[in-house]
Amino acid sequence: MSTTDARPLTAGSLADVIDALSGHRLAVLTGAGVSTDSGIPDYRGPNSPQRTPMTFQQFTGDEGFRRHYWARNHVGWRHVHRTLPNAGHRALAELEHRGVVHGVITQNVDLLHEAAGSKHVIDLHGRYDRVVCLSCGTVIARSELAARLDQLNPHFVDDVVADVEIAPDADAVIEQTSHFKVADCARCGGMLKPDIVYFGETVPKERVERAYALVDEGDALLVAGSSLTVQSGLRFVRHAAQTGKPVVVVNRGATRGDRYATVTLDAGTSETLTDLAESLPTPR
Repeated sequence: MSTTDARPLTAGSLADVIDALSGHRLAVLTGAGVSTDSGIPDYRGPNSPQRTPMTFQQFTGDEGFRRHYWARNHVGWRHVHRTLPNAGHRALAELEHRGVVHGVITQNVDLLHEAAGSKHVIDLHGRYDRVVCLSCGTVIARSELAARLDQLNPHFVDDVVADVEIAPDADAVIEQTSHFKVADCARCGGMLKPDIVYFGETVPKERVERAYALVDEGDALLVAGSSLTVQSGLRFVRHAAQTGKPVVVVNRGATRGDRYATVTLDAGTSETLTDLAESLPTPR
């Protein structure tokens, strides 16, 4: 389906959303908007400040960028670790338990779907709690790296402003990072990187294929809290529309995928998903 033959935009009500999804087993695609009520800001929400995320090329190609990233992340990841699921996460877990939702593809790295009880989750862009070596492929827990960074940078976290801004990728905005010491892989000395897909990096093929399969297994696709600005998530909306599945988009503000939707709802995800958990029947 091209942009010329995409479906006409259909802005609707909650009743329209329920009507479009009733009786279907749902694949769900979530974005940063699902986690804002847990205290994690959105990159692209209508009231979000403009951000310039670090690219994969910057991280791997510039020692200064890499040092700045790890210093910020060393503060920010602790906040995400303490963050709790909100009503929207819990509603999706309940819908999965009842057989309405059969799986979630999330563009978030915060693991809040898993924390809420969702069992079938594809973390499309990776997970904030793991670190990978780009040379030997070793994967370690982020908490293990935190202990090493604390040893290399004693008192660093205590010295920065306590209420730094937290970003969706477990990052944080702080100014003074020039003295921060970065840890290399303990096994081979290679470069460590969060197990997160950066801008300019591709999602692993195997993960993409599993996400397409999840969409194919569902009767309809529900998008919650994503502007669908990047192709990484938009491709699944296009795919669902191409195969004739109903697509419902719930988001604050317009999205790049609205033209493919059967119904769009400009609303918050926590309250809408809670309403859906109360209203959608279990498919026969």
